[in-house]
Amino acid sequence: MKSITVQQLSTREGVPLIDVREPDEFASARVPGAVNLPMSSLGDRLHELPDGAFDVICAAGARSGRVVEALTARGYDATNVDGGTNDWIAAGLPVER
Repeated sequence: MKSITVQQLSTREGVPLIDVREPDEFASARVPGAVNLPMSSLGDRLHELPDGAFDVICAAGARSGRVVEALTARGYDATNVDGGTNDWIAAGLPVER
């Protein structure tokens, strides 16, 4: 499984970011520009995934890791963000609320 750190994510440009946390988690704090497609409903929303490569984030990296494994098996070019939003916030990187 491909993965990147939050530091690597902070310098990436032009790669969509999918946040698979639940809507209440997403609303509390998120990486700027992230799109919320909760893991719990992702199976019904695959058509909303971007074409080409994209990154996947959750709170700590476990849910997004499972999502990346499942999507990669289906042929998607997905990359997990290790440490997730928690590491992003801990690193002092900007958040949207």
